[in-house]
Amino acid sequence: MTVSMYQASVPRFANILGNLSAILDKAQAHVEAKKIDAATLTTYRLFPDMLPLTRQVQIACDSAKGAVARLAGIENPVHEDNEKTFAELQARITKTIAFIQSVSPAQIDGTEDKDIVIKRGDTETHYKGMQFLLGNSLPNIYFHVTTAYNILRHNGVEIGKRDYLGKP
Repeated sequence: MTVSMYQASVPRFANILGNLSAILDKAQAHVEAKKIDAATLTTYRLFPDMLPLTRQVQIACDSAKGAVARLAGIENPVHEDNEKTFAELQARITKTIAFIQSVSPAQIDGTEDKDIVIKRGDTETHYKGMQFLLGNSLPNIYFHVTTAYNILRHNGVEIGKRDYLGKP
């Protein structure tokens, strides 16, 4: 059985973002049970030069929707990056999953050799579709979801490996 570009992207992105959503539910329950300000967690950084929880969630979502949009050759929706609460982060995840799941397998399958160019400032990075998906997009999403997980775990939210893995 061959794994298609679609199978390696949309279902995997939706799964890990769904797991992130469930982890954020546990974080919300944690702040309510401990009667602490949610901003204590949403603004927390593991180290001063790292991004806070909110940015980790935003970047994970942006990576998923950006990868799907680029592979499918469609416009990438823009989100304002203004989320501050768990509810707002959950809405961001929901919007992202809805967008990526709106893209059909026919739009992504066969993009293994598609030219993908990522611009960051004045720098351009050139990829082929498969290289972009496996070497950039998937690792990036998992990095930011893992960092969000670590921020919450470090702050006492009772989550574990099963929460991170979910039900793949």
